[in-house]
Amino acid sequence: LHTTVGFLKKTGTEHWWLERHLKDPFVKATKRQHYRCRSAFKLLEIDDKLHILRPGLSVLDCGAAPGAWSQVAVERVNALGTDPAVPTGFVLGVDLLRISPLEGAVFLSETDIADPRTLRTIQSLLPAEKVDVILSDMAPNATGIKELDHQKLINLCLGLLNLSQSILKPKGTMLCKFWDGHESRLLQNRLKEQFQDVRTIKPQASRKDSAESYYLARLYKGK
Repeated sequence: LHTTVGFLKKTGTEHWWLERHLKDPFVKATKRQHYRCRSAFKLLEIDDKLHILRPGLSVLDCGAAPGAWSQVAVERVNALGTDPAVPTGFVLGVDLLRISPLEGAVFLSETDIADPRTLRTIQSLLPAEKVDVILSDMAPNATGIKELDHQKLINLCLGLLNLSQSILKPKGTMLCKFWDGHESRLLQNRLKEQFQDVRTIKPQASRKDSAESYYLARLYKGK
């Protein structure tokens, strides 16, 4: 009986998830516009409003798999040189997971951004050893324990902020995902120490019932 009830609960949840997924307008748009996943529309919305990606900029995409944010970045910074009238940018994606190749981007698959050796590899691949924009849609493997998952994601963002001191150009930009919780203010304050402008964004493509938001930090104060 317990097994049957558990099965019904599971299939009920799966049915609800599948139904919501199929009705999701961003899922439909993802297929129509050939993006690798619906998260592309989070970055598109943020960039349409705040113009963080421009032709000629160099971008580091952290937690890049499956590559949807890199797709957006390649388009927006003209990494393919499609428009000869504007500068050509550069996109480098890093993830612990494997990322399928993408024209216009360089990927470091199965690579830990927190490993000191990764920093040296990144710097060797960049046109000028530093980037204009750091993007992070990273998330830890979820445990299901809300506060623990929140803490792990904040720690990932803090690690990325430390990395920015070696790799982000002055007046550069950092966009990072976080989950709401008691450590969010700590990350926000650390960002404010390093950047002149820090704001919180929740794109429409982030589901309303999700604790997900993004910090957009601009005008990096570093040298």
